[in-house]
Amino acid sequence: MELYEVLNKRRSIRAYKPTPVEDDKLRRILDAARLAPSAANRQPISFIVVKDNNIKQKLKDAYLRNGFLQRPIIICACGLPDKAWKRGDGKTYVDVDVTIAMDHLILAATAEGLGTCWIAAFKPKVIKEVLNIPNNIEPLVLTPLGYPEVIPEPTYRKPLEEIIREIK
Repeated sequence: MELYEVLNKRRSIRAYKPTPVEDDKLRRILDAARLAPSAANRQPISFIVVKDNNIKQKLKDAYLRNGFLQRPIIICACGLPDKAWKRGDGKTYVDVDVTIAMDHLILAATAEGLGTCWIAAFKPKVIKEVLNIPNNIEPLVLTPLGYPEVIPEPTYRKPLEEIIREIK
């Protein structure tokens, strides 16, 4: 699939088929995330791939939306703040680095015919506990991964003129 086609096809998918995701597709998607740029090439990212239904059930208190636990795969993107580059004023770029890697993952999944949905409204304490994430690693975003049951229509996007400010 051509890049601009992928960008136009990407949607937040909330209904998934029970069809398992092939290991080779999953590996290509995770490899796309690995290739993402990061500040000073520090690569302060880690992905946890959850396929086990028992572990998914333990995640039920982390995110309460119906059907979340029935997704074929749940991926937790984590940041390693101690490894991230810091700007001169002390601002760490871990969130930016994880976001870029997650975007690569989401676009690669779209190119593979799979769906994702960016989830930030979860309880990090529950995620850390269930997935046994050490204190120096921060879970930043979750996404289900699987074959879409339904592909929604595109959502509204502001016109380009509304988000660009050109200085001449």
